[in-house]
Amino acid sequence: MTQMRVSEAAQLLGVSSDTVRRAIDAGRLPSSTDSSGRRVVAGADVAAFAQEQAHPAEVGAVGASSARNQLRGVVTRIVSDTVMSQVDIQAGPFRLVSLLSTEAVREMRLEVGSVAIATVKATNVSVGVPA
Repeated sequence: MTQMRVSEAAQLLGVSSDTVRRAIDAGRLPSSTDSSGRRVVAGADVAAFAQEQAHPAEVGAVGASSARNQLRGVVTRIVSDTVMSQVDIQAGPFRLVSLLSTEAVREMRLEVGSVAIATVKATNVSVGVPA
């Protein structure tokens, strides 16, 4: 199971570490303590929390755009068969879905709660893991 420090969970959620600690204290995000005595949260719990908290901004009119092509997020769902997999990533308020080979999912050791980077190019979304 993927575990992450409060600061990493905060970065992935786009909030402060204090906000994550308040969610833990309020019982909205489960945590545990690692061998060094630091609070950690399970990646799968961060994924579920991200989905619950996601409220995309209203679209509105676009006057100018400077689209970014890489979004760091947390894997929230993986559906695999023998050849292909669907990987859902929650990157802040954005849900991204990528279709890739099941072999690639295994090689990258992707699981719900894994940190992943979605690279958007035209209509394709590629998935990588941070170094």
